[in-house]
Amino acid sequence: MIQRIQTIYLLLTFAISAILFFLFPLWTLENGKVVYFMESHLYTILLGLSTMLSVMSIISFKKRQNQFVMNRLNMIINLSLLGLFVYHSLNLSGETPAVSEKGIGMFLPIVAIVLLVLANRAIKKDEDLVKSADRLR
Repeated sequence: MIQRIQTIYLLLTFAISAILFFLFPLWTLENGKVVYFMESHLYTILLGLSTMLSVMSIISFKKRQNQFVMNRLNMIINLSLLGLFVYHSLNLSGETPAVSEKGIGMFLPIVAIVLLVLANRAIKKDEDLVKSADRLR
């Protein structure tokens, strides 16, 4: 259902994990080489999982509990992706952290996590509303 706010949050999360990582680099090396997420298979797999979970969560709008769990799993994937980005950027071979330039693509998982938290809050609010309506019956 597109009219629910959590669907909008999940569509934005999908856009971040499916589209924006292609546009924004993760970091730039001191020799001027721009590094995107496609350089590593692990980054590609984790972003694919995140995108897939976002789509599955959008499709399963009738099962709010499953949607909630999928969003939590997506948050864990994005946290691990962010951790890998930070670890790799701090351990670039032969560089100090001040030399390489961090790109905006490295911080996109943070935005995705915030959107997933907002979606889970909206799902919880819907679930509470349904439970309160069931009590009145």
